[in-house]
Amino acid sequence: MSLVERVTGCRRFLSLQAVLMLEEIAVSTAHGVTRVVELTGVAIIAVGAFGTLLLFLYRFASGYDRDQAVSNLRSSLGRAILLGLEFLVAADIINTVAVQPTLGSVAVLAGIVVIRTFLSFSLETEIEGRLPWRRGAAQREV
Repeated sequence: MSLVERVTGCRRFLSLQAVLMLEEIAVSTAHGVTRVVELTGVAIIAVGAFGTLLLFLYRFASGYDRDQAVSNLRSSLGRAILLGLEFLVAADIINTVAVQPTLGSVAVLAGIVVIRTFLSFSLETEIEGRLPWRRGAAQREV
């Protein structure tokens, strides 16, 4: 083997190592970003739940109307859960698309998104008291 062939082979090997190293860094970064987004979603739900509970207890102890306090509790808690779910869906999308985009992982992601979308739809309907596409009609009536 000539010197030129050895140098060319060495360059290919180093290029392959560089590509593999960059891929490992990208996957590691994607995992880190996914973890941060997941933790943010969980924190939003937890802080929202505790804050809503504290506000409810304060209103209940202060003599607010019980039905209104319960209604505000459900509405505020639902909004915190909705926002947290949005972050959790974003984390799932980042993890699936950036890390391992296999057919199986995309199918799992699709199932998770469908379930969380249904939950979001149900919570929004519960909070607003009407279907989301009826919001515009209700605003025009006011």
